[in-house]
Order: sequence, then C-alpha cells, then structure tokens
Amino acid sequence: MSEIPNSMDRRIKKSKAALKDALIHLMQKHAFKEISITDIVQRADLNRGTFYRHYQYKEDLFNEIIDDVIQDLVTSFRKPYQGMKEFEVGLMPSSAITIFEHVHQHAQFYTLVVKSEASSNFQRMICDVLRDLSLQDLNHIFPQHINPELLASYQSHAIFGMILEWIRQDFKHSPVYMAEELFKIIHYRPDNVLLKEN
Repeated sequence: MSEIPNSMDRRIKKSKAALKDALIHLMQKHAFKEISITDIVQRADLNRGTFYRHYQYKEDLFNEIIDDVIQDLVTSFRKPYQGMKEFEVGLMPSSAITIFEHVHQHAQFYTLVVKSEASSNFQRMICDVLRDLSLQDLNHIFPQHINPELLASYQSHAIFGMILEWIRQDFKHSPVYMAEELFKIIHYRPDNVLLKEN
C-alpha cells in the first residue's frame, strides 16, 4: 500500500519541478507580469488542472521557488559545521565551503533575479538569511569586542557581494575557485599591509 503514496509523491514532485523550470525559462524572455498560467503549463507540457492542484496563482509558484532556493542556501551554509560540537573557522578547509556550489546549482535563478527588478528585495532577503544564520549558529565564535549584529551584517553583505560579482562575470570561475578565494579573504589580515605613498 505504501507504493501508491510514493508514486503519487514522485509524480507531484515531477509536476512541480516542471512548472518551476517552465516559469524560470519564461522569465528569461518575458517580464513576470506578462507571463500567464497558460504559458507556464504549455511550457511544462501539463494541463491547467495540474497547476491549480498545487497553486492558486503564478505568484505562489514563484514564491515556492524562492523558498526552495532559500532552504537549499541554509543547508549549504550550515554544511561545514553541521553536527559538530565545536567549530573553528581557522581549521576549516576551503573545500568545506559549499555556498558557491549552491549558487552554481541555481545559477539560472540567481542570474534571473539579480538582473530583474526584484534584485534589491532578493538581495535583502539573502543577506538577512545569511545574517540570521550567523547570529543563530556562529555567535559563540564571534570576537567578544565586536558587536555581533554588525559583524554578521558585514559578513552576509560581503558574501553576497562576491556572489553578485560572480554573476556579473557570468560564472567564469568555478565554485571551488570561489570557495578558495573566500577562504583567503576570511584569513586575510589587512593590519599586516604597509601602505606606501607614490
């Protein structure tokens, strides 16, 4: 009896994935307000009944795409220290940083949203998620003499700044390269640099 729910669950996931892919594809060519539910289901090769079984409006579909991306972002951010009782950033290898793998996996979506009118809202949302994760999970490793809210905000905007630049450069670097560069930045100490006048 368990096979029927499992097959239904797989079918639901497949239908939803097709609808999401269709919407993202259409948004690369058309403004969101110009896209109809008919356009989405035709691109997904599904009928309108399938759409309305899962969503009431196209905005519901788009919001679920955002929720999926945010959830995957949270998972990728936490991966280096998930399950650890103690976590030292200095001992973390660059290969443990998987946030760029996440962005690369959702490259179409990130590129689409960053280059659209929704850019500022999405940027704020991502930065807020990264900031809250730092405060929630990593607050205990922050230096005691630095305001944790300001430090978390600084770090979240810095990471998203790297993501934005990566998108602007059409992902010309690999996720591994980006993780290695972030690793270097984390360990960079500007107080060791002497500025000389020309």
